[in-house]
Amino acid sequence: MDLLIRFTQQHESFRLPELQSLAVVEQAPFTVVFYEADKPFCVIRAQNAEAAIKLIRRSILTQAVYEYWGSGSSLEELHKSVKERSAHLWDKYSNESWKFKVDSFQGSRSSDERRTIINTFNYMPLHGPIQMKDPDQEYTIFEDYALESLHLPQKEPARFHFGRFLGKGARELITKYDLKKRPYISTTSMDSELALVTANIALAGPGKLFYDPFVGTGSFPLACSAFGAISWGSDIDGRAVRGSGHDSRAEAKRGLVKGEKTLRGNFKHYGLLNRLGDAFTSDLTNTPLRRRPFGSAGPGGSARLFNGIICDPPYGVREGLRVLGCRDPESTPWVVEAGHTRYKDPDFIAPKKPYSFLAMLDDILQFSAESLVDGGRLSFWMPTANDEDQELEVPTHPCLEVILVCVQPFNKWSRRLITYQKLPDESVDPAELEAWGSRRKGQHTGMTADELNPFRKGYFSKFQKEVSS
Repeated sequence: MDLLIRFTQQHESFRLPELQSLAVVEQAPFTVVFYEADKPFCVIRAQNAEAAIKLIRRSILTQAVYEYWGSGSSLEELHKSVKERSAHLWDKYSNESWKFKVDSFQGSRSSDERRTIINTFNYMPLHGPIQMKDPDQEYTIFEDYALESLHLPQKEPARFHFGRFLGKGARELITKYDLKKRPYISTTSMDSELALVTANIALAGPGKLFYDPFVGTGSFPLACSAFGAISWGSDIDGRAVRGSGHDSRAEAKRGLVKGEKTLRGNFKHYGLLNRLGDAFTSDLTNTPLRRRPFGSAGPGGSARLFNGIICDPPYGVREGLRVLGCRDPESTPWVVEAGHTRYKDPDFIAPKKPYSFLAMLDDILQFSAESLVDGGRLSFWMPTANDEDQELEVPTHPCLEVILVCVQPFNKWSRRLITYQKLPDESVDPAELEAWGSRRKGQHTGMTADELNPFRKGYFSKFQKEVSS
């Protein structure tokens, strides 16, 4: 069955990967018949209408799916295509209530023009009543104008499509989980749209365990739990996890209920507290979580903990990256002693030492390789320069297969959502894994923030110079 997908016209490189991931979640495979990345229209082939509705029902970047009834470069060609493709279906819906819509992309029509176009479909035997609200059938004429039409006198669309509405996506979740409506956020909280898209791409769903090792205020765990997963998180700074929930006086000044301005309060606000596993203070190099090294996880990696790991690690631009530990423990023994005696104190701030950005990426991969079940996904955000001379390569690991790379461009830099899938241990060459570990040793050395972070160095040395000039 051929179907027309109407995407939203933003985050273009994420749209098809999200749909492909949802095909795995919903067990609704499809093949792409026609798609152009700069257009919001995609024709796919799926098993049936029910599978199509399941496919997009939790999609964030899909507006709706339609039974595909035809296309053409002009109205005449469109009518010819509609008659050829759908005439055998008309009697099935002829006595049901209906309405027509005109959806113009990069163009517009007056009410009279829309009415005139709709009337050209008078050959369809629609004997049922017209019903503008909640009709049995909704038919949509899609107009695809060329980009230059926005700056020139009105022209005819370059392409027309026609379809019967089947179901809509889940874009209402963007508003529901909007940061502006959330009790507890920070300057680095991921916006609800991209957090939900990331959760979809990582295959979050009921019966699965997900983890964010840079949890902050909990945007990603919230998104995963919105789709039914049990979520866990940790952060190097316990204050981010606790928020101001322990300070009732501070909350009263803001008109908040006690405990609301916390990560846990966010989950309670959305009625998802039963899907929050827990959040704790830790980093990837000092984690209390059980890890199963290569070859020790049993069939299917069943001894490992998580079905998915998603995160937006710190980029280290405003300040250098840090990891738990002392820079020089021999000369500061009192710092080490404080860690032994005060680590359970809620107000204790653990000492930190400089951390390499590239080492952090390798640590994320290694942790995921030892914590994901077979087929589990790691999805994390990584910054890169748009300049080819400074672009950071996608990090790799023998136990993880890169399956998707989506890009969100900014001015002089971009950030990529990189998604990996955990390979079975038996499919990985131990020699390749050993070679990866050997290459990792001795790399990522340096003392200053710029030496430890090539992205930060490029950001300040080139991006800022171009801005000032």
